Amino acid sequence: MAVAKRELFKSPDVCEMAQLQPYVLRSWEAEFPGLGKPATAGAGRVYRRADIEMVLRIKQLVFVEGLTLAGARRRLEEDQQEAVPSIAARSVEDMMDGMARSKLHQLREGLEAILRMVSRGADREPAAALELELGAPPRPAAKAGVGKRRRAS
Repeated sequence: MAVAKRELFKSPDVCEMAQLQPYVLRSWEAEFPGLGKPATAGAGRVYRRADIEMVLRIKQLVFVEGLTLAGARRRLEEDQQEAVPSIAARSVEDMMDGMARSKLHQLREGLEAILRMVSRGADREPAAALELELGAPPRPAAKAGVGKRRRAS
């Protein structure tokens, strides 16, 4: 059943959408404390979209699958416990997938650099090919005023 576009609903609206009697909804509120939230100034409970989806799920578990309210509560708790790790596992998988792609990209770039070195320097010495790709190694700078020490005689 489609839920209307509003954000908050009153008990009669929920009963109509779920096709339940008000006393059934009240008994479910006692069994499922997170269902609905009290409104201010004694205006009665209000329900969010998630609450309505929960009411419809409870209705399915109780009337279609034949569970008791305690059984329905346990099943909902199990469903929530299964959902949280799967979300965390997916985000870890995505993160690992991104890291693996980055490592593969770096590896590919390194292999391509080696391939360029080999193809350019096939007829040269390996050290010369390496200098072609990386450039000549830096030479140490000469130190001013430092020469060979003389031995005292």
